[in-house]
Amino acid sequence: MSENNAGPVPGPRYLISVVVPCFNEEAVLPATYERLTAVMSRPVGPDHEPPDHELVFVDDGSTDRTWEVLRELAADDPRVHLVRFSRNFGHQCGLLAGLREAAGDAVVMIDADLQDPPEVVPELVERWRQGWPVVSARRTRRQGESWFKRGSAYAFYRTLDLLADQPVARDTGDFRLLDRSVVDLIATLPERRLFLRGQISWAGFPETTVEYVRRPRSAGRSKYGIGRQLALAHQALMSCSAVPARLPVLASAAVLGAAAAGALTGRAAPRGTWALGVQLLCLGVLADYVFQEYDQTRGRPVYLVRQTVPGRSAARTERMERMERTERTEWTERTDGTERTERTGGTERTVRTARTERPERAGWTTRAAAS
Repeated sequence: MSENNAGPVPGPRYLISVVVPCFNEEAVLPATYERLTAVMSRPVGPDHEPPDHELVFVDDGSTDRTWEVLRELAADDPRVHLVRFSRNFGHQCGLLAGLREAAGDAVVMIDADLQDPPEVVPELVERWRQGWPVVSARRTRRQGESWFKRGSAYAFYRTLDLLADQPVARDTGDFRLLDRSVVDLIATLPERRLFLRGQISWAGFPETTVEYVRRPRSAGRSKYGIGRQLALAHQALMSCSAVPARLPVLASAAVLGAAAAGALTGRAAPRGTWALGVQLLCLGVLADYVFQEYDQTRGRPVYLVRQTVPGRSAARTERMERMERTERTEWTERTDGTERTERTGGTERTVRTARTERPERAGWTTRAAAS
């Protein structure tokens, strides 16, 4: 657990966004909505008032009635904000889209299947109120999962912890709370191959954990099969660790050491066996990195939004207007570069700078840009 030096505690009135990615979850969505709404309506803090909240559902290309169910929820509740992808882009993309759409002072990420109990959210919020910018939920037990799922998860988190360049909290998934400052950073990172919990750890914000027991699914079936689990584990290692890039060097050293030992003892390996293995390993690792670099330079978006249904709550509208005021800076500067007047929202200041233009070109230019 890191030392808490996150800064001032949030004020009594704040907006909590809850991001919920969905893929073919029509059977469980009504229960998910009811439990989240009940939890977020509970009084918290010294003022014993429930926080303002919004629910951001992201439909990740569902083929069942997920979108229709979400539209019904949004029609009855102005705090529901909807995003619909053009096709299935994956769980991590759904979370990223939710982070970008969320307007809250803090954002909670949680899956729709109710394995991560919404009742833990108030504890995450309370830790955030104490000043922690990242609050992760750590699983102490995983109910309703096979021995293979539990064993593979145990091995994955410890392998990642061993190899990662920056520590990633053990036994934590994407169920966590992020302060607005963390959300703004993560939402603008340029990576296309997403592993959000690794990127959050890389950012280095102070982090604490809350323990809970993971429950069985309430309805439906898991969409995270072995293939998707392996793909996520692969991306986690590639994005959080430089060890795969060093494997060819390590393998070459091992093979050369074995060859030298064989030469000394007279037990040489079959001709070409070790050389072929090392070559294939090197080519595989290099090809993986080359493809990821190629994928990054293509510049395609990580997801495409087909439709949105904006939330209509007063709290969301007020926060969006505030964010727009603070994110845009307008300045007027002399073209001789000696002075610039900046206006951010209702704040104005004059900045004197070094002369960069000739005096005869003096004049005034107005610009606007995102800060």
